[in-house]
Amino acid sequence: MIEVQELTKRYGEHVAVDRLSFTVRPGEVTGFLGPNGAGKSTTMRAVLGLDRPTSGTALVGGRQYREYARPLTEVGALLDAGAVHPGRTAFGHLHCLARASGIGMGRVTEVLQLAGLGGVTRKRAGTFSLGMRQRLGIAGALLGDPGVLLFDEPVNGLDPEGIRWIRGLLRGLAAEGRTVLVSSHLMSEMALTADRVVVIGRGRLIADLTISDLAAQFQRDVLVRTPDTARLRSTVESAGGAVSAEPDGGLAITGLDASRVGSLAAGAGIVLHELTPRNATLEEAYLEMTDESVEYRHG
Repeated sequence: MIEVQELTKRYGEHVAVDRLSFTVRPGEVTGFLGPNGAGKSTTMRAVLGLDRPTSGTALVGGRQYREYARPLTEVGALLDAGAVHPGRTAFGHLHCLARASGIGMGRVTEVLQLAGLGGVTRKRAGTFSLGMRQRLGIAGALLGDPGVLLFDEPVNGLDPEGIRWIRGLLRGLAAEGRTVLVSSHLMSEMALTADRVVVIGRGRLIADLTISDLAAQFQRDVLVRTPDTARLRSTVESAGGAVSAEPDGGLAITGLDASRVGSLAAGAGIVLHELTPRNATLEEAYLEMTDESVEYRHG
């Protein structure tokens, strides 16, 4: 697991992370969300020992990252796709990482193929597009076949095929029992990829819950279609619900959940053609949760 406990990081007078606590468990993709400047990258750097916490702890498997003798075989990370010497080839870059960690050359070839870079192994990284550098960074994170993985904005620069690939990769890694933490600003992609989300703002925890619990927390209404709208309206309003008409003839019901509406209709003998709970999207829920934590807002 990744365990962050009461983590605080100050840069002079600025508090980047403020008493932050959460746990990332194996077998799940955990989305790490927050506005620009929320402290996501600082937290991930603290987990990897790149930033020393002012107070609190950030542990992997109950230990600090620096305590691992062969860290690449324990933790894989992509924080900056540009952190590659432009004069090195894709193979040369991973070769250096592999030699430093006692990893065989066969694994280098394997992860290059996995990342879709099998045809450009001898090309220099300085000629790569952003998407190709992202793929190389992901290959580096996978090099040691680690049980814990951290990715900061891994889909930046990827084309639609690449985005679908990384989505399947992350879910596959979690299905193997690995611990996966991924930061992203693409809410639509997180909704398809993550099992749970940790949301922070101004360095503090805002929410830590599953995607399904988040959807239930931000339920908007229940859409109903019936040939007997007048009787359904009367039945729902008598039970304390509110009903408004949709432009296409449906009814939007608030104040009651879908199961309650269905039970009321069945008890009154009202035929329903549709009964659909409508929740806020992850993006809508995220924007509502973080509205007061946005530090950099357009005019």
